[in-house]
Amino acid sequence: MPRLTPERREAKRAEIVAAARRCFSRDGFHQTSMPDIAAEAGVSAGAPYRYYASKDDIILAIAGDAFRLIFTPIEQLAAGATGATVADLVAASLKALSAETVTDAAGHDVPVEELLRCAVQTWSELLRNDAAHAHALEGFESVRGSIAGALRRGQTAGTVAPAVDPEHGARVVMGLLHGFLLQRVAFGLTDTVGFNDDIQTLLQNPGRPDTRPR
Repeated sequence: MPRLTPERREAKRAEIVAAARRCFSRDGFHQTSMPDIAAEAGVSAGAPYRYYASKDDIILAIAGDAFRLIFTPIEQLAAGATGATVADLVAASLKALSAETVTDAAGHDVPVEELLRCAVQTWSELLRNDAAHAHALEGFESVRGSIAGALRRGQTAGTVAPAVDPEHGARVVMGLLHGFLLQRVAFGLTDTVGFNDDIQTLLQNPGRPDTRPR
């Protein structure tokens, strides 16, 4: 049998991940077996093991894609903005969450809804899977640091209140996004635009009238 080219190997890995994501989104992590993933992908039962050592490795790959979807837009804004507000940072992520598809780390289009359903399931994995917890904590601290830096620059620019502790404020921003994610997946909150408008209104400076067009 001829050796797989790097491009073909990457394409096969993407097919396995896409099949796993569909299974996880539909049936959950623990109700899905590696043979289930193989069947979904239309390959032999042992084929997934040529690309991933275990189901946990596939879960980590999908979780990484899911949380990049949520937080990469914030990190990009935080890196370039000098006067971003808390509302601006949240809005950057909500815009990505309102899309139908997103590009994953391998450059493939992925349904956002599938990723979000997998993201919610990942939280329970953090309580039992040390590798998942370590990856999540590393990512969490990186994003939190980016947001805190953006809030400090916002304070210098006068767009973030001086009384805000940037480290605590960063957790608030992440908490808003985690909360939206859970409500969207579990309770059908799909009005991303309305949610963003409400955040903008709630986070306005006290006493400043709402001048946004309605």
